[in-house]
Amino acid sequence: MKKLYIVTGANGHLGNTIVKRLVEKGEQVRCLVLPSDNMKSLQNVNCEIYYGDVTQKSSLDEIFTFAKGTEVNVIHCAAIVSISSKKDKKVKEVNVGGVKNMLDISIERGVSKFVHVSSVHAIPEGEKGSLIKEVSEFSPDNVVGLYAKTKAEATQLVLDAAKSGKLNACVVHPSGIIGPNDYGHGHLTQMIVDYIDGRLTACVKGGYDFVDVRDVAEATINAVEHGRNGECYILSGHYMSVKNLLNELSKITGKRPIRTVLPMWLAKLTAPLSEIYYRLLKQPPLYTKYALFTLEVNSNFTHQKATDELNFNPRPLEETLKDAACWLKENGRLKVKKRKKATQNAADKN
Repeated sequence: MKKLYIVTGANGHLGNTIVKRLVEKGEQVRCLVLPSDNMKSLQNVNCEIYYGDVTQKSSLDEIFTFAKGTEVNVIHCAAIVSISSKKDKKVKEVNVGGVKNMLDISIERGVSKFVHVSSVHAIPEGEKGSLIKEVSEFSPDNVVGLYAKTKAEATQLVLDAAKSGKLNACVVHPSGIIGPNDYGHGHLTQMIVDYIDGRLTACVKGGYDFVDVRDVAEATINAVEHGRNGECYILSGHYMSVKNLLNELSKITGKRPIRTVLPMWLAKLTAPLSEIYYRLLKQPPLYTKYALFTLEVNSNFTHQKATDELNFNPRPLEETLKDAACWLKENGRLKVKKRKKATQNAADKN
């Protein structure tokens, strides 16, 4: 039977990493991207590009047109990741409405498998220090923040479709995705860039669980074949404080280590100014009130279920940071200091 993969959000950080891995495996891949998207991440990749918008169901018709008897697997990555304090109705339109449209058309066209990329933010964190495992029911009322609420609502839609028997579907919950292949301005990538370029001179207390984008991509692909219908899988990596993460980057790059660690109360006080500053730069803010909240809450995730069923084995974070820094340098994302030119007098003396 002919096999086909449809990947939404295909030019995003995780999306393009998944597409490239599928192509390496010799799979036929259709990529859904917005007409206005920058396609640099998929240049010279042997995949089929389709333009559409998950919030507009009619625009999905072409990519979901395929020959009878084709095994079609959908990996739904398209989402708006937002740590902003500003309410944005587009986040819900994409993260919830987009999922509903994708589920509806997948059921209508007889898709073989649907893998939804959710987030650990959709899972209630529980008490500080308690082990966070997969849950089987999701509600926006149990989590904090617009992004988390939309992810919780969307995840429940996927599980409802799976339980109805109309669609074979499962869910993956990545933690903080980090690593190479981010052609955009993802929050964590921007932090690495700002540190290496010397714009980041202080950090805040707290930390989070970070996971390599390549490991998430591999496990998500494995979920197509091995993920059980109606099941969820946490794809977490390793907890690291922001200070230690930047210290590791200092070792890798030789840049001066961060010495100033701001108390959380001061960071929260200045967070609104940070959002305004980065909005002027047209870049995602390094920290917001919501971002600071995530650095304080419980992030003690277990990925044992994904390890057992999806062969998920996250690599050391040190390797991820080294590869991310190298990728950013190779792709011209870092400032290059110009050497001072010798004066004409000095040249004459020689």
